[in-house]
Amino acid sequence: MKLLTYLGPGQEPQIGVLIDGGASVAALQVGAVAMEGTPRTYFRDMLSFLREGAAAKYKAHVLADYIASQRPPGAVLGIDDIQVLAPVPCPESVRDCMAFEDHIINATRVVGLGKLAPLDEALERWLGRNRTLAYFLNRAWYKRPLYYKSNRFSVVGPDAPVQMPAYTNSFDYELEWGVIIGQGGRNIREGNARDHIAGYTIFNDFSARDIQLQEMAGRLGPAKGKDFDTGNAMGPWMVTPDELSNPYRLTMMARVNGEEWSRGTTADMHWSFEQIISYISRSETLYPGEFIGSGTCSGKQGRGCGLELGRSLKPGDVVELEVEGIGTLTNKVTAAITEAPKQPRLERSKRA
Repeated sequence: MKLLTYLGPGQEPQIGVLIDGGASVAALQVGAVAMEGTPRTYFRDMLSFLREGAAAKYKAHVLADYIASQRPPGAVLGIDDIQVLAPVPCPESVRDCMAFEDHIINATRVVGLGKLAPLDEALERWLGRNRTLAYFLNRAWYKRPLYYKSNRFSVVGPDAPVQMPAYTNSFDYELEWGVIIGQGGRNIREGNARDHIAGYTIFNDFSARDIQLQEMAGRLGPAKGKDFDTGNAMGPWMVTPDELSNPYRLTMMARVNGEEWSRGTTADMHWSFEQIISYISRSETLYPGEFIGSGTCSGKQGRGCGLELGRSLKPGDVVELEVEGIGTLTNKVTAAITEAPKQPRLERSKRA
């Protein structure tokens, strides 16, 4: 199934399933009332649906078939007639990883090595990657899947405007995908981790690169380099695992104003989502509705963000991320809002 959240009557979020080859949406709550005479609490929103687990998923399958065949009044909506939101408009948490090896190598060369980058690339061709300076500087990355936590309140969906923060001069996209947790758990084994995935979606981790680099020079972060309103774009829907025979063989691409900037494949992930879920859940409970991003997709086919390409976004740019088997996530960059007046500078407290 392709499950989505959209704005229904009264501007209240509703959940539905794509039908008619993606041209229509089956409104699950309307279908439940039509077929059973009563609404279901777990069709109230996507978090309620995910918390209910297998029973809700089974009922969604039944209702989608019923709605597609019987067409009860108000239960079939044209996809172009509704406003689609992020699959989970406010996830329980947002974690973003760095699962693609080429991204960390490329970024290290761009940011850290500067003029030495061509020499390091030549060294890789001669002796292999594990003899390069970029590899040496990132040895910790190869030992465990690393991630940071982002602002779950800054999530937007497909076709939503993404506003540049007023403090950046280097705005960037990231070609990513991610998973939404459906079954909670703690100390999850890698071999069982896929059972905890409710579905896959596309993720664009918009970034203020200049600020991110300044912050991370202090060996902490990113903070305001990533955290700003509308900075986390997700969608257009959540694709359940049964729809993807092999999630690690999907083509990914990014276009800016119709021009392809990035291309890659999920096959280039060094750390799988199963490994990531197992690592995150060590002595920590994962809950339905939490989101985990892959990090930037870079590999043999191309580079997955503007930082790696030496390019940046500007107001008016339209960014499209496409992942095979999932769909396309489109967002338009808009100009920054003027910053609020500067706050008084905080001084260190003095002892009496």
